[in-house]
Amino acid sequence: MRHCINCCIHLLPNDLHRQCFRCRGPDHSNQKCPVCRGENKIPLYPDSKQMKWLAVLEVRADHCESWNGIFCLRKGKLCSLMFGLIIMTLVMVSYMLTGAKHGLLLIPSPFHYGAFASNPSLMDNESLSDMKDHYQPSKINISYVKDYPSIKLIIDTITSKIEFTVRQRPDLEELRKQEPHMFSVIPNKFLPNSKNPCWYEEYRGNTTTDPYATNSYALYSKRFRIIFDYLRKVFWNHLYHYKDKHYRLRCLPHFYIIGQPKCGTTDLYDRLRLHPDVRFSAIKEPHWWTRKRFGEDGFHERYPVEDYLDLFDLAAHQIQGVLQSEAGKERGKRNNIIIGEASASTMWDNNAWIFFYDNSTEGEPPFLIQDFIHAFQPNAKLIIMLRDPVESLPPEGGYSGLLGRGQSPGKVRLQVGLYVVYLLDWLTVFNKDQILVLRLEDHASNMRYTMHMVFQFLDLGPLSEKQEALITKSPASNTRRPEDRSLGPMLPTTKAILRDFYRPFNTKLAQVLLDDAFLWKRT
Repeated sequence: MRHCINCCIHLLPNDLHRQCFRCRGPDHSNQKCPVCRGENKIPLYPDSKQMKWLAVLEVRADHCESWNGIFCLRKGKLCSLMFGLIIMTLVMVSYMLTGAKHGLLLIPSPFHYGAFASNPSLMDNESLSDMKDHYQPSKINISYVKDYPSIKLIIDTITSKIEFTVRQRPDLEELRKQEPHMFSVIPNKFLPNSKNPCWYEEYRGNTTTDPYATNSYALYSKRFRIIFDYLRKVFWNHLYHYKDKHYRLRCLPHFYIIGQPKCGTTDLYDRLRLHPDVRFSAIKEPHWWTRKRFGEDGFHERYPVEDYLDLFDLAAHQIQGVLQSEAGKERGKRNNIIIGEASASTMWDNNAWIFFYDNSTEGEPPFLIQDFIHAFQPNAKLIIMLRDPVESLPPEGGYSGLLGRGQSPGKVRLQVGLYVVYLLDWLTVFNKDQILVLRLEDHASNMRYTMHMVFQFLDLGPLSEKQEALITKSPASNTRRPEDRSLGPMLPTTKAILRDFYRPFNTKLAQVLLDDAFLWKRT
C-alpha cells in the first residue's frame, strides 16, 4: 500500500504516524500527492535550518506491505543513517589523505576548477597536460593558477558590497535582565586603594568547607587540580576577619589580552608574567566570557561567574597581602599589582550566543562579550596582537590552507582574520585609548620597543636593567604543535586569493588605526 511522505513528515513529531497509512482519507488529495500520481521518486526538501553536505537526500516510495508500523519507520531511518555514515566516512578519509596530494573529495561547486597543485614550481612552470601526469583531476580547486582570474572576479564582486556599520549598544538594564546572577555577584564599585578591580565578599563557610568543591574548572580538567589543591590549603589563611565575619578578596582582571589566535599572544603573555607588578589568572586561557559561561556552545553545564573569579584567587592573595601590610595601611598608599587574562577568543568568538539569546534583526547577536565586560569594568584595558591574516592561517598547501587545524573541509576559519569587524564592535563600548593594537611582525623585529609600549599602556612601574633584559631577551614562545611545524607552505595562488579577500578589511583597519602598516603590503 502506498502512502504520502508529506503526511508522514507532518505526523512524525507528535505521533509515530499512527494515521500514516490512512492518508487516503477525506483530506487527502490524489492530485497533490506525488505517490498517488504514480511517481516513483519523492524529493525530500530540508527546512530552513543550515544545510549539511548530506542534507538533501532522495527518498524513494516503495511498497511497505511487508513492514509494519514503527518497524517500517525504524528500518528506513537505519538505512538512511548507514548510508550517510558511509558517505561521510569516505569524505573524511579523503580529507585526511590530502597529504597524498590528490585533492579533496568534495561536493561539486557551481564553478569549475582544475586539479590541485601541491608543488608551487609545478603550478607555475608546467602546462595543464603536464599536470595531468602528476594529479588526478578534481572539480574543485581554488588554488589552480588558471582559475585565479575567475575567482578574483568573484571575490571583487563580494568585497565591493561590503559595508561597515555601527552596531547599536544595548542598555544596561537589558544586560541585567540577561545575566541577573552575574550582576548580583560583581559589584559596581571596587576598592579605592587598589589599582586592580577588587572587592571583599563575605564567606559563609567554615574551616571544613571546600570553597572549590563545585568549581567546574577543577572538576572537568585534571591539569588544573594541582592548582586548586594548593588554593584549598591556603584559603583560610587569606580570609579577612572583621566583626565575627569572614571575607575573601575577589578580583577581576585589570587588563585583557583579547586576541587574536596564532598572532603571538602566548609570547606576550609569557613576557608580561615576568614583570613584578603583573599577575595572571591561574589558567592562561579560561575562555569564560566566550565559551565556558555558555557551557561550551550550549552542550555542557554552564560555568558560573564564581568559577571564573576563583581563577584569580592566587593573585588576590598577593594583592591582599599588600593591602593588609603596614605600608598598605598608610594613607595615600595603594596596591599596584594588576591582574591580566589572556583568552585569545575574547575578541572574536560570539558563536555561543544563539543557544541562549533570542535572535534579533538579521541574525546578529543582541549582546556581545564586550557589552558585559564594559558594564562591570568601564575602565578595563584591552591588548590586541595581530598579524597578516593570511599568515595566521595554518600553513597547509592548497585548499586545506584555508582550514582550521582539525576542522572538516566545510568549516573554515577565515572569519578570524576579519580584524576590523571585531575591533569596530569593541569600539562601540570602549574608548580608543583603552585598546592597544600591536602587530606580531613589529613585536618579532623589535621586542624591546613593543614591550615598552605595553608597559606604558598598562602604566607599569620602571624596571631594573636586569629585569628588563629578562623580559625582552627571553626566547620567543612558540605554541605550535610539532606536527604543525612540519607542514609545507601555502600555495602562492592560494595566498593571492586570500590577500584579495582580506584587502578591503585591512584597508578599513588601517584607516581606523591611522596606520598603513596594518595593510600588510608585500613589496
